Amino acid sequence: MDFLYIKALHIIFVVTWFAGLFYIVRLFIYQTEAENKLEPAKSILQTQYKLMSKRLLYIITWPSAILASIFAFWMLYQNPYYLSEPWMLVKLAFVLALYFYQGFCHTIYKKLQNDIVKYSAFKLRILNEVSTIILFAVVFLVTVKSAINWIWGVVGIILFGILMMLGIKLYKKIREKKSWEKAEKEVLNEKQ
Repeated sequence: MDFLYIKALHIIFVVTWFAGLFYIVRLFIYQTEAENKLEPAKSILQTQYKLMSKRLLYIITWPSAILASIFAFWMLYQNPYYLSEPWMLVKLAFVLALYFYQGFCHTIYKKLQNDIVKYSAFKLRILNEVSTIILFAVVFLVTVKSAINWIWGVVGIILFGILMMLGIKLYKKIREKKSWEKAEKEVLNEKQ
């Protein structure tokens, strides 16, 4: 098969892999937040989120990860000189980190399937940004292809991660303020 077709298939499955990783943690957040709902809403939502995360993980995310890796290994087999490039070795380290991240998400999935809620929605929101940071790192490495510049890239990614964490905290405060204001209005309405 022509190298460009293999590369195109690799990119397609990388995109679907990341889409799965972005959405699976979002489903975990929704499932965790559903714990605070009253019945029957809680049971209905929990059942639906369990089904959605199962389908996402086993039909999209894991197959995409495996197919992206198969096409990547195929490209490396056709062009082994890539393995002598420092940027490629750093990229492969990020891909390995992505597999560990996905394994961790799978552990959370198994716990949630058994109604074990170990992480708060806030912690899951922070976890959700890990794949974004890895995506930024990999795209910059593949595009820039510089072993020296990747150090500055990592510094930039760390700063980006810090900004994202601050944004998440700000979002949490805004949500809490809105829910507090809503509760105050309800109390005032009840008194009238």
